[in-house]
Amino acid sequence: MPANASCDVAVIGAGPYGLSATAYLKDAALETRVFGTPMTFWENRMPAGMFLRSNWGASHIADPSRKLTLDAYRLSTGNHLSAPIPLEKFVEYGRWYQRQVVPEVEKRSVTSVDAAAHGFRLTLADGETFTSCRVIIAAGIDRFLWRPVEFNAVPPELASHSSEHRDLSRFSRQRIVVIGGGQSALESAALLHEAGADVEVIVRQKTLNWVGLNPWLHHLGPISRLLYSTRDVGPAGLSRLVSMPRLFQTLPRKLRNKAAYRAIRPAGSGWLRPRLSEVPITVGRKVISANTSGSRLRLALDDGTERLIDHAILATGFRVDTSRYEFLPQRLQTQLQTVDGYPVLRHGLESSIPGLHFLGKPAAWSFGPLLCFVSGTEFAAKELVRSIVSQNGRRR
Repeated sequence: MPANASCDVAVIGAGPYGLSATAYLKDAALETRVFGTPMTFWENRMPAGMFLRSNWGASHIADPSRKLTLDAYRLSTGNHLSAPIPLEKFVEYGRWYQRQVVPEVEKRSVTSVDAAAHGFRLTLADGETFTSCRVIIAAGIDRFLWRPVEFNAVPPELASHSSEHRDLSRFSRQRIVVIGGGQSALESAALLHEAGADVEVIVRQKTLNWVGLNPWLHHLGPISRLLYSTRDVGPAGLSRLVSMPRLFQTLPRKLRNKAAYRAIRPAGSGWLRPRLSEVPITVGRKVISANTSGSRLRLALDDGTERLIDHAILATGFRVDTSRYEFLPQRLQTQLQTVDGYPVLRHGLESSIPGLHFLGKPAAWSFGPLLCFVSGTEFAAKELVRSIVSQNGRRR
Protein backbone atom coordinates (compact mmCIF):
# COMPACT_ATOMS: atom_id res chain seq x y z
CA MET A 1 0.00 0.00 0.00
CA PRO A 2 1.43 3.43 -0.91
CA ALA A 3 2.63 5.66 1.91
CA ASN A 4 -0.27 8.08 1.48
CA ALA A 5 -2.94 5.40 1.10
CA SER A 6 -5.77 4.99 3.58
CA CYS A 7 -7.69 2.07 5.05
CA ASP A 8 -10.91 1.59 6.98
CA VAL A 9 -9.33 0.30 10.19
CA ALA A 10 -5.83 0.06 11.63
CA VAL A 11 -5.32 -2.48 14.42
CA ILE A 12 -2.38 -2.00 16.78
CA GLY A 13 -1.54 -5.33 18.37
CA ALA A 14 -1.43 -8.94 17.16
CA GLY A 15 -2.35 -10.83 20.32
CA PRO A 16 -5.68 -12.65 20.80
CA TYR A 17 -7.76 -9.44 20.84
CA GLY A 18 -6.08 -7.86 17.83
CA LEU A 19 -6.26 -11.07 15.81
CA SER A 20 -9.88 -11.80 16.72
CA ALA A 21 -10.97 -8.24 15.92
CA THR A 22 -9.23 -8.49 12.56
CA ALA A 23 -11.06 -11.72 11.73
CA TYR A 24 -14.43 -10.04 12.34
CA LEU A 25 -13.43 -6.80 10.59
CA LYS A 26 -12.33 -8.64 7.45
CA ASP A 27 -15.48 -10.76 7.56
CA ALA A 28 -17.43 -7.48 7.44
CA ALA A 29 -15.43 -6.44 4.34
CA LEU A 30 -13.64 -3.64 6.16
CA GLU A 31 -10.19 -2.90 4.76
CA THR A 32 -7.88 -3.56 7.69
CA ARG A 33 -4.16 -3.26 8.41
CA VAL A 34 -2.70 -5.01 11.47
CA PHE A 35 0.58 -4.13 13.19
CA GLY A 36 2.58 -6.14 15.69
CA THR A 37 4.42 -9.40 16.20
CA PRO A 38 1.84 -12.15 16.75
CA MET A 39 1.60 -13.47 20.33
CA THR A 40 4.82 -11.73 21.36
CA PHE A 41 3.69 -10.93 24.92
CA TRP A 42 2.59 -14.50 25.52
CA GLU A 43 5.90 -15.84 24.26
CA ASN A 44 8.34 -13.36 25.76
CA ARG A 45 6.71 -11.96 28.90
CA MET A 46 5.71 -15.16 30.67
CA PRO A 47 8.07 -17.76 32.14
CA ALA A 48 8.59 -20.93 30.13
CA GLY A 49 6.77 -23.90 31.61
CA MET A 50 3.60 -22.05 32.57
CA PHE A 51 0.07 -23.26 31.85
CA LEU A 52 -3.10 -21.31 31.13
CA ARG A 53 -5.42 -20.94 34.11
CA SER A 54 -8.50 -20.71 31.87
CA ASN A 55 -10.17 -23.96 30.92
CA TRP A 56 -10.25 -25.36 27.39
CA GLY A 57 -13.63 -23.91 26.40
CA ALA A 58 -12.63 -20.43 27.53
CA SER A 59 -9.30 -20.38 25.68
CA HIS A 60 -10.50 -20.26 22.06
CA ILE A 61 -9.70 -17.06 20.15
CA ALA A 62 -13.06 -16.07 18.67
CA ASP A 63 -13.66 -15.95 14.93
CA PRO A 64 -16.89 -15.33 12.94
CA SER A 65 -17.21 -18.88 11.62
CA ARG A 66 -16.15 -20.56 14.88
CA LYS A 67 -13.76 -22.69 12.83
CA LEU A 68 -10.49 -21.55 14.39
CA THR A 69 -10.85 -23.14 17.80
CA LEU A 70 -8.26 -25.06 19.78
CA ASP A 71 -9.99 -28.23 18.61
CA ALA A 72 -9.60 -27.18 14.97
CA TYR A 73 -5.96 -26.34 15.55
CA ARG A 74 -5.31 -29.72 17.11
CA LEU A 75 -7.08 -31.52 14.26
CA SER A 76 -5.39 -29.47 11.53
CA THR A 77 -1.85 -29.73 12.86
CA GLY A 78 -1.93 -33.04 14.70
CA ASN A 79 -0.46 -31.11 17.62
CA HIS A 80 -1.32 -32.80 20.89
CA LEU A 81 -2.81 -30.46 23.48
CA SER A 82 -3.49 -31.28 27.11
CA ALA A 83 -5.45 -29.52 29.82
CA PRO A 84 -4.34 -27.31 31.44
CA ILE A 85 -3.00 -25.85 28.23
CA PRO A 86 0.78 -25.33 28.12
CA LEU A 87 1.75 -21.75 27.38
CA GLU A 88 3.98 -22.65 24.45
CA LYS A 89 1.15 -24.61 22.81
CA PHE A 90 -1.21 -21.66 23.17
CA VAL A 91 1.38 -19.43 21.49
CA GLU A 92 1.60 -21.90 18.61
CA TYR A 93 -2.21 -21.94 18.39
CA GLY A 94 -2.30 -18.14 18.25
CA ARG A 95 0.19 -18.06 15.41
CA TRP A 96 -1.73 -20.74 13.53
CA TYR A 97 -4.86 -18.60 13.97
CA GLN A 98 -2.94 -15.58 12.65
CA ARG A 99 -1.85 -17.45 9.52
CA GLN A 100 -5.47 -18.33 8.74
CA VAL A 101 -6.88 -14.85 9.39
CA VAL A 102 -4.20 -12.31 8.58
CA PRO A 103 -1.09 -13.83 6.96
CA GLU A 104 -0.17 -10.30 5.88
CA VAL A 105 0.22 -8.99 9.44
CA GLU A 106 2.80 -6.18 9.46
CA LYS A 107 5.52 -6.82 12.02
CA ARG A 108 6.28 -3.15 12.37
CA SER A 109 5.82 -0.70 15.21
CA VAL A 110 3.41 2.21 15.20
CA THR A 111 5.22 5.23 16.61
CA SER A 112 2.44 7.81 16.37
CA VAL A 113 -1.34 8.01 16.08
CA ASP A 114 -2.62 11.53 15.51
CA ALA A 115 -5.83 13.16 14.39
CA ALA A 116 -6.33 13.72 10.67
CA ALA A 117 -9.03 15.36 8.57
CA HIS A 118 -11.04 12.15 8.23
CA GLY A 119 -9.80 9.87 10.96
CA PHE A 120 -6.20 9.35 12.02
CA ARG A 121 -2.71 9.62 10.62
CA LEU A 122 -0.37 6.83 11.68
CA THR A 123 3.40 6.87 11.49
CA LEU A 124 5.44 3.69 11.53
CA ALA A 125 8.95 3.14 12.87
CA ASP A 126 10.33 2.95 9.35
CA GLY A 127 8.88 6.35 8.47
CA GLU A 128 5.81 5.26 6.51
CA THR A 129 2.68 7.32 7.13
CA PHE A 130 -0.91 6.55 6.18
CA THR A 131 -4.43 7.46 7.21
CA SER A 132 -7.14 5.28 8.67
CA CYS A 133 -10.76 6.03 9.43
CA ARG A 134 -10.50 4.19 12.75
CA VAL A 135 -7.80 2.89 15.06
CA ILE A 136 -8.18 -0.17 17.28
CA ILE A 137 -5.75 -0.34 20.19
CA ALA A 138 -5.25 -3.96 21.21
CA ALA A 139 -1.68 -3.48 22.31
CA GLY A 140 -1.70 -5.77 25.34
CA ILE A 141 -0.60 -5.04 28.89
CA ASP A 142 3.20 -5.09 28.82
CA ARG A 143 3.33 -1.30 29.29
CA PHE A 144 1.26 -1.55 32.45
CA LEU A 145 3.38 -3.70 34.75
CA TRP A 146 3.19 -2.43 38.33
CA ARG A 147 5.92 -2.36 40.96
CA PRO A 148 5.04 -1.60 44.61
CA VAL A 149 6.46 1.74 45.72
CA GLU A 150 8.63 -0.03 48.32
CA PHE A 151 10.74 -1.34 45.42
CA ASN A 152 11.10 1.92 43.48
CA ALA A 153 14.72 2.44 44.52
CA VAL A 154 15.75 -1.22 44.18
CA PRO A 155 17.90 -1.96 41.10
CA PRO A 156 16.53 -4.46 38.56
CA GLU A 157 19.23 -7.02 39.32
CA LEU A 158 17.69 -7.40 42.81
CA ALA A 159 13.97 -6.98 42.11
CA SER A 160 12.07 -7.51 38.89
CA HIS A 161 8.52 -7.99 37.70
CA SER A 162 7.35 -11.53 36.97
CA SER A 163 6.66 -10.54 33.36
CA GLU A 164 10.32 -9.67 32.84
CA HIS A 165 11.45 -13.30 32.88
CA ARG A 166 11.32 -15.98 30.27
CA ASP A 167 13.63 -18.50 31.98
CA LEU A 168 13.42 -18.80 35.77
CA SER A 169 16.14 -21.45 35.92
CA ARG A 170 18.70 -18.63 36.16
CA PHE A 171 17.70 -18.35 39.85
CA SER A 172 18.72 -21.91 40.67
CA ARG A 173 20.36 -22.18 44.12
CA GLN A 174 19.42 -18.59 44.98
CA ARG A 175 17.23 -17.30 47.80
CA ILE A 176 14.12 -15.83 46.15
CA VAL A 177 10.98 -14.19 47.50
CA VAL A 178 7.90 -13.97 45.29
CA ILE A 179 5.50 -11.15 46.11
CA GLY A 180 1.85 -11.84 45.31
CA GLY A 181 -0.93 -14.38 45.72
CA GLY A 182 -2.29 -14.80 42.21
CA GLN A 183 -1.70 -17.38 39.51
CA SER A 184 1.46 -15.69 38.24
CA ALA A 185 3.00 -15.56 41.72
CA LEU A 186 2.12 -19.11 42.69
CA GLU A 187 3.09 -20.69 39.39
CA SER A 188 6.35 -18.70 39.30
CA ALA A 189 7.11 -20.00 42.80
CA ALA A 190 6.45 -23.57 41.68
CA LEU A 191 8.74 -23.16 38.66
CA LEU A 192 11.46 -21.58 40.82
CA HIS A 193 11.26 -24.41 43.34
CA GLU A 194 11.45 -27.00 40.56
CA ALA A 195 14.47 -25.17 39.13
CA GLY A 196 16.32 -25.54 42.43
CA ALA A 197 15.74 -22.12 43.98
CA ASP A 198 15.10 -21.60 47.70
CA VAL A 199 11.81 -19.75 47.35
CA GLU A 200 9.20 -18.20 49.64
CA VAL A 201 5.89 -16.58 48.70
CA ILE A 202 4.68 -13.51 50.61
CA VAL A 203 0.99 -12.69 50.27
CA ARG A 204 -0.86 -9.66 51.64
CA GLN A 205 -4.18 -11.50 51.86
CA LYS A 206 -4.84 -13.50 55.01
CA THR A 207 -5.69 -16.62 53.01
CA LEU A 208 -4.86 -17.97 49.59
CA ASN A 209 -7.69 -18.29 47.09
CA TRP A 210 -7.94 -21.32 44.82
CA VAL A 211 -10.10 -21.99 41.78
CA GLY A 212 -11.17 -25.32 40.34
CA LEU A 213 -11.22 -27.22 43.64
CA ASN A 214 -14.80 -28.43 43.08
CA PRO A 215 -15.00 -29.52 39.43
CA TRP A 216 -18.19 -31.47 40.12
CA LEU A 217 -20.05 -28.16 40.29
CA HIS A 218 -19.54 -27.86 36.54
CA HIS A 219 -21.11 -31.25 35.83
CA LEU A 220 -24.64 -30.79 37.16
CA GLY A 221 -26.32 -30.32 33.79
CA PRO A 222 -28.84 -27.45 33.68
CA ILE A 223 -27.93 -26.34 37.20
CA SER A 224 -24.31 -25.79 36.19
CA ARG A 225 -25.37 -23.88 33.09
CA LEU A 226 -27.42 -21.56 35.30
CA LEU A 227 -24.50 -20.98 37.66
CA TYR A 228 -21.55 -20.82 35.28
CA SER A 229 -20.87 -19.25 31.93
CA THR A 230 -18.61 -20.99 29.45
CA ARG A 231 -16.45 -17.84 29.60
CA ASP A 232 -14.93 -19.19 32.83
CA VAL A 233 -14.60 -15.86 34.65
CA GLY A 234 -15.92 -15.55 38.19
CA PRO A 235 -17.52 -17.85 40.76
CA ALA A 236 -20.99 -19.43 40.61
CA GLY A 237 -23.72 -16.94 39.77
CA LEU A 238 -21.37 -14.02 39.21
CA SER A 239 -19.91 -15.94 36.28
CA ARG A 240 -23.18 -15.46 34.40
CA LEU A 241 -23.28 -11.72 35.05
CA VAL A 242 -19.66 -11.16 34.03
CA SER A 243 -20.29 -12.99 30.76
CA MET A 244 -22.76 -10.25 29.70
CA PRO A 245 -20.66 -7.07 29.46
CA ARG A 246 -23.49 -4.89 28.17
CA LEU A 247 -25.60 -5.76 31.21
CA PHE A 248 -22.58 -5.41 33.48
CA GLN A 249 -22.06 -1.89 32.13
CA THR A 250 -25.51 -0.81 33.32
CA LEU A 251 -24.85 -1.65 36.97
CA PRO A 252 -24.06 1.07 39.53
CA ARG A 253 -20.32 1.74 39.66
CA LYS A 254 -19.87 0.58 43.26
CA LEU A 255 -21.54 -2.73 42.46
CA ARG A 256 -19.46 -3.13 39.31
CA ASN A 257 -16.24 -2.53 41.21
CA LYS A 258 -17.18 -5.03 43.90
CA ALA A 259 -18.28 -7.66 41.39
CA ALA A 260 -15.18 -7.16 39.24
CA TYR A 261 -12.83 -7.67 42.18
CA ARG A 262 -14.68 -10.77 43.34
CA ALA A 263 -14.58 -12.21 39.82
CA ILE A 264 -10.82 -11.82 39.34
CA ARG A 265 -9.38 -11.53 42.83
CA PRO A 266 -5.89 -13.04 43.20
CA ALA A 267 -6.17 -16.81 43.08
CA GLY A 268 -4.30 -19.89 41.93
CA SER A 269 -5.45 -22.96 40.05
CA GLY A 270 -6.11 -25.98 42.21
CA TRP A 271 -3.73 -28.11 40.15
CA LEU A 272 -0.85 -25.96 41.46
CA ARG A 273 -1.28 -26.99 45.10
CA PRO A 274 0.76 -30.25 44.98
CA ARG A 275 3.63 -28.40 43.28
CA LEU A 276 3.74 -25.91 46.15
CA SER A 277 3.63 -28.41 49.01
CA GLU A 278 7.28 -27.75 49.89
CA VAL A 279 7.24 -23.99 49.25
CA PRO A 280 6.84 -21.74 52.33
CA ILE A 281 3.90 -19.37 51.86
CA THR A 282 3.59 -16.46 54.30
CA VAL A 283 0.08 -14.98 54.27
CA GLY A 284 -1.30 -11.82 55.83
CA ARG A 285 2.01 -9.97 55.56
CA LYS A 286 3.35 -7.20 53.35
CA VAL A 287 6.76 -5.74 52.63
CA ILE A 288 7.14 -2.29 54.16
CA SER A 289 10.69 -1.60 52.97
CA ALA A 290 13.23 -3.01 50.54
CA ASN A 291 16.89 -1.98 50.71
CA THR A 292 20.12 -3.21 49.22
CA SER A 293 22.51 -4.93 51.59
CA GLY A 294 25.78 -5.45 49.80
CA SER A 295 24.99 -7.60 46.79
CA ARG A 296 21.69 -8.79 48.29
CA LEU A 297 18.28 -7.39 49.13
CA ARG A 298 16.87 -6.93 52.63
CA LEU A 299 13.09 -6.97 52.99
CA ALA A 300 11.32 -5.75 56.13
CA LEU A 301 7.82 -7.11 56.75
CA ASP A 302 5.02 -5.51 58.73
CA ASP A 303 5.34 -8.16 61.46
CA GLY A 304 8.88 -7.00 62.29
CA THR A 305 10.65 -9.88 60.55
CA GLU A 306 13.21 -9.52 57.77
CA ARG A 307 14.34 -11.52 54.76
CA LEU A 308 17.87 -11.32 53.30
CA ILE A 309 17.53 -12.61 49.75
CA ASP A 310 19.21 -12.70 46.36
CA HIS A 311 16.20 -11.47 44.37
CA ALA A 312 12.53 -10.51 44.65
CA ILE A 313 10.05 -11.48 41.94
CA LEU A 314 7.18 -8.99 41.89
CA ALA A 315 4.11 -10.86 40.69
CA THR A 316 2.10 -7.74 41.41
CA GLY A 317 0.06 -7.53 38.25
CA PHE A 318 -0.67 -4.72 35.82
CA ARG A 319 -2.38 -1.36 36.20
CA VAL A 320 -3.85 0.18 33.09
CA ASP A 321 -2.66 3.70 32.28
CA THR A 322 -3.34 4.91 28.75
CA SER A 323 -0.74 7.67 29.17
CA ARG A 324 1.85 4.91 28.79
CA TYR A 325 0.89 4.39 25.17
CA GLU A 326 3.87 6.21 23.73
CA PHE A 327 2.28 6.35 20.27
CA LEU A 328 -0.58 8.57 21.54
CA PRO A 329 0.62 12.21 21.52
CA GLN A 330 -0.23 14.56 24.35
CA ARG A 331 -2.86 16.41 22.31
CA LEU A 332 -4.83 13.16 21.96
CA GLN A 333 -4.20 12.15 25.55
CA THR A 334 -5.82 15.35 26.77
CA GLN A 335 -8.95 14.59 24.72
CA LEU A 336 -9.21 11.05 26.05
CA GLN A 337 -11.61 10.67 28.96
CA THR A 338 -10.14 8.29 31.54
CA VAL A 339 -10.78 7.06 35.08
CA ASP A 340 -7.80 5.75 37.07
CA GLY A 341 -5.92 5.30 33.81
CA TYR A 342 -8.69 3.36 32.06
CA PRO A 343 -10.36 4.86 28.98
CA VAL A 344 -14.08 5.47 29.39
CA LEU A 345 -15.73 3.53 26.57
CA ARG A 346 -19.20 3.50 25.06
CA HIS A 347 -20.86 1.07 22.64
CA GLY A 348 -18.40 -0.41 20.19
CA LEU A 349 -15.64 -0.03 22.80
CA GLU A 350 -15.21 3.47 21.39
CA SER A 351 -13.47 6.10 23.49
CA SER A 352 -14.30 9.78 23.92
CA ILE A 353 -12.25 10.33 20.75
CA PRO A 354 -14.54 9.21 17.88
CA GLY A 355 -13.03 6.36 15.92
CA LEU A 356 -10.50 5.38 18.61
CA HIS A 357 -11.32 2.02 20.21
CA PHE A 358 -9.68 0.00 22.99
CA LEU A 359 -9.79 -3.79 23.38
CA GLY A 360 -8.62 -6.12 26.14
CA LYS A 361 -7.84 -5.08 29.69
CA PRO A 362 -8.17 -1.31 29.03
CA ALA A 363 -11.86 -1.98 28.29
CA ALA A 364 -12.45 -3.69 31.65
CA TRP A 365 -13.40 -0.53 33.58
CA SER A 366 -16.29 0.03 31.18
CA PHE A 367 -17.35 -3.51 30.32
CA GLY A 368 -16.14 -5.68 33.18
CA PRO A 369 -13.49 -8.31 33.91
CA LEU A 370 -14.40 -10.57 30.98
CA LEU A 371 -12.29 -8.22 28.85
CA CYS A 372 -9.18 -9.28 30.79
CA PHE A 373 -9.35 -12.81 29.37
CA VAL A 374 -9.13 -14.57 26.01
CA SER A 375 -12.77 -15.59 26.42
CA GLY A 376 -13.71 -11.91 26.03
CA THR A 377 -12.51 -11.78 22.42
CA GLU A 378 -15.90 -12.78 21.03
CA PHE A 379 -17.81 -10.01 22.77
CA ALA A 380 -15.14 -7.42 21.96
CA ALA A 381 -14.91 -8.25 18.26
CA LYS A 382 -18.67 -8.52 17.74
CA GLU A 383 -19.37 -5.30 19.65
CA LEU A 384 -16.66 -3.46 17.74
CA VAL A 385 -17.76 -4.54 14.27
CA ARG A 386 -21.47 -4.14 14.99
CA SER A 387 -20.86 -0.53 16.01
CA ILE A 388 -18.61 0.30 13.05
CA VAL A 389 -20.98 -1.23 10.49
CA SER A 390 -23.93 0.55 12.07
CA GLN A 391 -22.19 3.93 12.07
CA ASN A 392 -20.96 3.47 8.51
CA GLY A 393 -24.49 2.64 7.42
CA ARG A 394 -25.91 5.78 9.05
CA ARG A 395 -23.25 7.93 7.38
CA ARG A 396 -24.04 6.49 3.97
